[in-house]
Amino acid sequence: MIENLLSYGWLIAFFALWVGLSVGSFLNVVIYRFPIMLERAWRADFAEIEAATAERDGREPPADVEPDSTAEERFNLSFPNSHCPACDTPIRAWQNIPIVSWLLLRGKCAACGVSISARYPAVELLTGVLTLVVVAVFGYGWLTLGLAIYTWILIAATFIDADTQLLPDQLTLPLLWLALLINLSFPIVPLADAVVGAMAGYLSLWTIYWLFKLVTGKEGMGYGDFKLLAAIGALVGWQVLPAVVLIASIAGLLFAIIRALLGEKVAGQPMAFGPFLAVGGWVALIARDNLLGLLS
Repeated sequence: MIENLLSYGWLIAFFALWVGLSVGSFLNVVIYRFPIMLERAWRADFAEIEAATAERDGREPPADVEPDSTAEERFNLSFPNSHCPACDTPIRAWQNIPIVSWLLLRGKCAACGVSISARYPAVELLTGVLTLVVVAVFGYGWLTLGLAIYTWILIAATFIDADTQLLPDQLTLPLLWLALLINLSFPIVPLADAVVGAMAGYLSLWTIYWLFKLVTGKEGMGYGDFKLLAAIGALVGWQVLPAVVLIASIAGLLFAIIRALLGEKVAGQPMAFGPFLAVGGWVALIARDNLLGLLS
């Protein structure tokens, strides 16, 4: 692994780390802004449908579904520029250096002194480290670039799901197609195994969902989880999916136990399963052969 990472020298390895850290900085923007963008789009679509229905029926649209004025404001991944959410002071370039700026600012806004969440540098560091691990396992090349992008999307989906219990199609479906494209171009598994893996990943959780709903009358998970496991199966193949689900289940259980030990109320509280599926899927990518050995 180290030989792969250092095959082009320390400078290239450091550049790979810097790319990962920089992408992590961008992922912080995606994690925060993308759910807001989706919510605004949904509100605007709903208001448009209600207005059209009201016009057809010859009545005024309900006041509570009138278009939100904020929906007309320009808000996307590039605008407005990064700023302090407390005082709206723009963040300068030197204050936006991954990890370094947070340390130099001691985790506080330079203008108003409000604390900046430690999750920002944590996401940057996580992205940088996982990027290096992908390079170390697969070496430098187009396959590694594809797997790095796959990893970055997984990270964004993980934190968005943890925050909102939402796995957007705009992330899970491109992840699925990317996995199939990787196996078509630089096969990790045969393409047939990738296609069956996508089907098995989706249908396995879909079946569990409906069995649970028929027995309890409740929904145990969301359709985004089905699509995420399909994307994982499309990359690592159907053979390793049992290990993915097992790792995800153990990780989820440990997380719930830790929360309970810390005094948090967990009984009856919904918990996003996507982050744990992402953990299981990424571990399966890095250690697929070892997991297959344990399953055989």
